[in-house]
Amino acid sequence: MRVLISLSALLLSVMLVQMGIGALRPFDSISGVALGFSSFDVGLVASGHFIGFLGGCLIGPKLVYRAGHSRAFAIFAAVGVISIIAHTIHADPYFWTFARIFGGLAVAGCYTVIESWLQAKATNKIRARVFSIYRIADFAGQIFANSLIGVLTPASYISYNILAMIMCLALIPLAVTVSKEPGLPKTNGFQPFIAYKISPLATLGVVVAGVSTAAFGSIAPLYATDLGMSPLEISYFLTTAVIGGIIIHPPAGFLADQFDRRSVLMVFSILSTIVCLAIGSGIVEPVAHSITSPLLFALLFGLSTFPIYSLSAAHANDFAIPDDVLDLSASLIFFYALGAIISPIIAGYFIGIFGTSYLFIHISLAHIVLMAFTVIRAIARPVSADDKPYVYYPRTTMFIANIIRARNAEDKRNKD
Repeated sequence: MRVLISLSALLLSVMLVQMGIGALRPFDSISGVALGFSSFDVGLVASGHFIGFLGGCLIGPKLVYRAGHSRAFAIFAAVGVISIIAHTIHADPYFWTFARIFGGLAVAGCYTVIESWLQAKATNKIRARVFSIYRIADFAGQIFANSLIGVLTPASYISYNILAMIMCLALIPLAVTVSKEPGLPKTNGFQPFIAYKISPLATLGVVVAGVSTAAFGSIAPLYATDLGMSPLEISYFLTTAVIGGIIIHPPAGFLADQFDRRSVLMVFSILSTIVCLAIGSGIVEPVAHSITSPLLFALLFGLSTFPIYSLSAAHANDFAIPDDVLDLSASLIFFYALGAIISPIIAGYFIGIFGTSYLFIHISLAHIVLMAFTVIRAIARPVSADDKPYVYYPRTTMFIANIIRARNAEDKRNKD
């Protein structure tokens, strides 16, 4: 309990980072509509975030080793604040894309610092508990971020300054914490393509997860606007999907431990396809008729789509040898980011032609490809006889895998 209390400052920083930078993805979409951006422009801005995120995953560890945890966090948080404020300088989609690259870099960097700090301080006895609370704090930040956009005026100088102030607040908990900054072991080089070597299906699965969640998070506000939703109602819509994702993970884990992972992955992909095709067909009623229908389908989307990443990661781990498990985790996040980079651009382009409901057709097409490939891989390779227990795999940074691997190696050397 004492360790958890000492790490409370880090967990508060997680929530504030998610509320500050995390709110930008849907809020930029709403603001872009208010400013007359095209759907392609909105998708381009969203992709900028994931370009920066991928870059932050790669350069973040180097800065942490060079400057230490506290100073590295201050640098990344400052970059995040600049990224937010830059939106008020020039209302142009290409300028905002450039600004969002730095926002994505800041998010990845901040999570790199926090995850490595938590990993260094958590003992084996309470490690699972610490990271469970960490995920709760992250989810809470997402919910608060989605709720926040409901009370902010789109494309407003004041609104972006409020987000910048929240991001500044993330600096305070780490600045005043009495928890001693941990040292860091050296890590091995990043192996981005090891996931494909171990499990092509899992690799495609996390790419599809990136395609789905990135497109939904950035383009769904445009769809909700077309349904007649206000910014507050859009925040309800997005938050309901996140809540669906939180609810479904325990039962998804139970099913993944009881049955063949590929079968469970196939079931969720089928459900996601059905839900997305239903939404894309226009079955959701406009808000003028009822807010219940959009919220129900947002919940169904979260329930069916959000477990895809963890199911894919669990499947890949079944075929990985112990020495490769943590490198695999980093590689899976790399492929997730690749899917998340390209998806909003493609979705934004096509909804400009076919309408905003095409967003869900776009996501369903990705899942149809995943289902077909699942069948192919089931024929090509039998079920693993060494299933590992299902766990919820976070999609934050690649650094956490490297730091765990290095510390495990260090512990093993100490025992020997």
